[in-house]
Amino acid sequence: MPPTNQARRRALTDAAIALLATAGVHGLTHLAVEKEAGLPRGTASNYFRSREALLVAAAERIVELHHADMDQAAEQHKTTESVQFVDLLTESLLAAATTWRNRYLAIFELQLEAVRRPVLASALAGLQDTSTQFTAGHHDQLGLAIPRESIPALITLYGGALFTLVTAPPASVTRNVVQAVVHAIVYGAAAPEH
Repeated sequence: MPPTNQARRRALTDAAIALLATAGVHGLTHLAVEKEAGLPRGTASNYFRSREALLVAAAERIVELHHADMDQAAEQHKTTESVQFVDLLTESLLAAATTWRNRYLAIFELQLEAVRRPVLASALAGLQDTSTQFTAGHHDQLGLAIPRESIPALITLYGGALFTLVTAPPASVTRNVVQAVVHAIVYGAAAPEH
């Protein structure tokens, strides 16, 4: 029976996420995760029998954290009387590319690895569906007039912009840069700035 210490399991998966962001998928080993988490040798393999199990656990933890962030964002904007879509998207993309940069670097590493690992692809599959459902509900709650059929394309554009921003030098990711990207997503690249 696997160990049930959830705090230790979270420490290991959080360490795995940090390693994915800094060392990539090839730098993720049981030993490296233990070292990053400050835990004794053998701890990671007690929780995750294989490297694939460790990758899947990191993916599941990212999904868990992502859902918690989405819930927090929804609560935060519940009290907002009027919100401009460009401002909402700018705040979201800026936070993802700065505050949560490592998490999204880890997600992109995992998504690339998932192309070759069906078990990992399955662990990440719910992220897209959940994001679409959350986004539609959030838009409804805020009274934003975004057609539901446009949401998957919006998420695709957001994801592409996020990839570009998190892989750029961190100092180059400023509010003005992000706002220009969001403007192009919402209005099109040829539209004049509002």
